[in-house]
Amino acid sequence: MQEIIHGIIIDPLIKGGKPVIKGTRVPVELILGRLASGLSYEEIMAEYELTKEDIFAALRYAANILSNEQVRMVQ
Repeated sequence: MQEIIHGIIIDPLIKGGKPVIKGTRVPVELILGRLASGLSYEEIMAEYELTKEDIFAALRYAANILSNEQVRMVQ
Protein backbone atom coordinates (compact mmCIF):
# COMPACT_ATOMS: atom_id res chain seq x y z
CA MET A 1 0.00 0.00 0.00
CA GLN A 2 1.24 3.47 -0.89
CA GLU A 3 -0.40 6.78 0.00
CA ILE A 4 0.02 8.86 -3.16
CA ILE A 5 -1.53 12.00 -1.70
CA HIS A 6 -3.11 12.59 1.68
CA GLY A 7 -6.19 10.37 1.87
CA ILE A 8 -5.63 8.46 -1.40
CA ILE A 9 -3.84 5.12 -1.61
CA ILE A 10 -2.92 2.59 -4.25
CA ASP A 11 -2.58 -1.09 -3.43
CA PRO A 12 -2.35 -3.84 -6.04
CA LEU A 13 -4.66 -5.97 -3.85
CA ILE A 14 -7.42 -3.34 -3.76
CA LYS A 15 -9.34 -2.63 -6.98
CA GLY A 16 -6.38 -3.74 -9.08
CA GLY A 17 -4.19 -0.88 -7.86
CA LYS A 18 -6.58 1.93 -8.81
CA PRO A 19 -6.49 4.97 -6.50
CA VAL A 20 -8.99 4.58 -3.65
CA ILE A 21 -9.97 6.51 -0.56
CA LYS A 22 -7.69 5.46 2.29
CA GLY A 23 -9.38 2.95 4.60
CA THR A 24 -12.00 2.02 1.99
CA ARG A 25 -12.35 0.24 -1.31
CA VAL A 26 -14.04 3.26 -2.92
CA PRO A 27 -12.22 4.29 -6.11
CA VAL A 28 -11.51 7.95 -6.81
CA GLU A 29 -13.04 7.57 -10.28
CA LEU A 30 -16.35 6.45 -8.75
CA ILE A 31 -16.54 9.56 -6.56
CA LEU A 32 -15.70 11.85 -9.48
CA GLY A 33 -18.28 10.13 -11.65
CA ARG A 34 -20.97 10.47 -9.02
CA LEU A 35 -20.18 14.17 -8.59
CA ALA A 36 -20.24 14.64 -12.37
CA SER A 37 -23.65 12.96 -12.55
CA GLY A 38 -25.02 15.56 -10.13
CA LEU A 39 -24.98 13.83 -6.76
CA SER A 40 -24.32 16.09 -3.79
CA TYR A 41 -21.51 15.60 -1.31
CA GLU A 42 -24.10 14.54 1.24
CA GLU A 43 -25.59 11.88 -1.06
CA ILE A 44 -22.15 10.44 -1.82
CA MET A 45 -21.16 10.53 1.85
CA ALA A 46 -24.32 8.62 2.82
CA GLU A 47 -24.11 6.09 -0.02
CA TYR A 48 -20.43 5.17 0.48
CA GLU A 49 -19.90 6.03 4.17
CA LEU A 50 -17.35 8.73 3.35
CA THR A 51 -16.51 12.09 4.86
CA LYS A 52 -16.38 15.43 3.10
CA GLU A 53 -12.60 15.27 3.54
CA ASP A 54 -12.58 11.97 1.59
CA ILE A 55 -14.38 13.67 -1.31
CA PHE A 56 -11.97 16.60 -1.17
CA ALA A 57 -9.05 14.13 -1.30
CA ALA A 58 -10.51 12.64 -4.51
CA LEU A 59 -10.85 16.12 -6.00
CA ARG A 60 -7.29 17.04 -4.97
CA TYR A 61 -6.00 13.87 -6.61
CA ALA A 62 -7.84 14.62 -9.85
CA ALA A 63 -6.63 18.24 -9.85
CA ASN A 64 -3.07 17.03 -9.28
CA ILE A 65 -3.26 14.59 -12.19
CA LEU A 66 -4.68 17.25 -14.51
CA SER A 67 -2.10 19.84 -13.48
CA ASN A 68 0.63 17.51 -14.71
CA GLU A 69 -1.09 16.58 -17.96
CA GLN A 70 0.37 17.90 -21.18
CA VAL A 71 -2.07 18.46 -24.01
CA ARG A 72 -0.68 18.46 -27.53
CA MET A 73 -2.62 20.10 -30.28
CA VAL A 74 -2.52 18.30 -33.62
CA GLN A 75 -2.97 20.44 -36.69
